[in-house]
Amino acid sequence: MANQKQDILSRLADKGEGALTRVAGSQTTARVVESVTGLRERMDDVQKKVRGLDELEQRVAELERQLAELQKPKAKPKTASSSARKSTPTAPKTPSS
Repeated sequence: MANQKQDILSRLADKGEGALTRVAGSQTTARVVESVTGLRERMDDVQKKVRGLDELEQRVAELERQLAELQKPKAKPKTASSSARKSTPTAPKTPSS
């Protein structure tokens, strides 16, 4: 019985090896391996680009802050000439009816 089990296992191993050899040699397997390799390279490129996004986000935030500062209305400082004009009384206008 032990010899028979070993014989069955040997036959299964031989069949499995033959199947693996056929699968490894097929064009479909080669295409799958090529696709997976290409996918890996594309994923590496995407990872490099994603790593650069943090730096770009910081730069955009800084530019937005600078733009907000530029868009703020600036208060005009009071000058002596404008205060002198305000201090002189003006005569009330009479209605011309």
